[in-house]
Amino acid sequence: MDMMTFMHMPAFQRQSRDLAEREISGPVDLSRSGEIKVDRDMYLEAETRGLTLSELLETEEYDPTPSNCPLDAFERQLALAGIRLGGKHPTTVELFYHKAPSLMPEFIMREIKKGQAMRPELSALIAATTTVATNRYTPFHIDTSPAARLSLRPIGEGSEIPQLLVTEQNHSINVPEYGLGLKASYKALRYRTTAQFRVLLWYIGFRLQTDKIALVVDCLINGDGNDNAAEKINSASSGTLAYDDLISLWAEFAPFELNTLICDVGNLKTILTLDEFKDPLAGFRFQNKGELFSPLGATLVRCDDTPADLVIGLDARFAIEEVVTQPLMVEYDKIIEQRFEEAVISEAVAYAKVIREASVVLDTVHT
Repeated sequence: MDMMTFMHMPAFQRQSRDLAEREISGPVDLSRSGEIKVDRDMYLEAETRGLTLSELLETEEYDPTPSNCPLDAFERQLALAGIRLGGKHPTTVELFYHKAPSLMPEFIMREIKKGQAMRPELSALIAATTTVATNRYTPFHIDTSPAARLSLRPIGEGSEIPQLLVTEQNHSINVPEYGLGLKASYKALRYRTTAQFRVLLWYIGFRLQTDKIALVVDCLINGDGNDNAAEKINSASSGTLAYDDLISLWAEFAPFELNTLICDVGNLKTILTLDEFKDPLAGFRFQNKGELFSPLGATLVRCDDTPADLVIGLDARFAIEEVVTQPLMVEYDKIIEQRFEEAVISEAVAYAKVIREASVVLDTVHT
């Protein structure tokens, strides 16, 4: 998705309206904020404690936000430095550097996270998020074979108690670190307003989240290396996707629930135009707000990295686990000291199967 398409999305428009809402509309007490000096050492302290700078500022020893304050602790630091992010006269990037260069790294990370929030589909695909301290992680394995299924039945004297066997998988997964270099000359940015700059940062976050959805899709289809690729079923006729095929996919999920469908834009268009789903109210919502309807009660998620011949169905409550060893980070040294020409944005994340049977793939092209 290019920048212009992104800027016309409803999520972008909602975040843009937030600019005005976050401006100071009344008196704000900045006395405690003024006692704090944000510098490299403070970033280092936050990193050591496993916090972001914003989270560190909110701790009791610094500047926790009162319940009635319209700005959080980091926004109060911006206000103290005279940095305006919106309104009629937003601050330029050059002025931001002159007034508060030490606030720039956290500003960049916060705005990238806002861009990530513009793709809420990812969080809807994740059953759980696990944070670990090493780049190797062993998922657990739940034995769901018919002989091992947990069943509720009376237990007589001396009878065997039904069990659900949970063990570790045979193979651990690697949690790689993903990095993105934001390369932009100071000359290209200096006269841009912070309002313009943050749109670029939103787009970066949006693209990062889109890439992670592609990683989820790969794990759903191929598994996490523990012989747990999704079961595949074929459409009734090769080269076509019909309503009956979606019903067949739905029928594969007992006792789970088909609550999410993932596919590329081609299959998405096919589903949207099936006669069985031509609901006038759904059409109105799609035309008015761009909201996709829910066929068979399942949420539609577009991911163009999904192979064109596949439609993925899943019960998002049980299918995928997100594993994080390093949350989103922005390289702060270069930004503070050098008026960055390249800043590294990194995150270490991987995805693992929770229960294999909670996802099924429909293959529409087969022999």
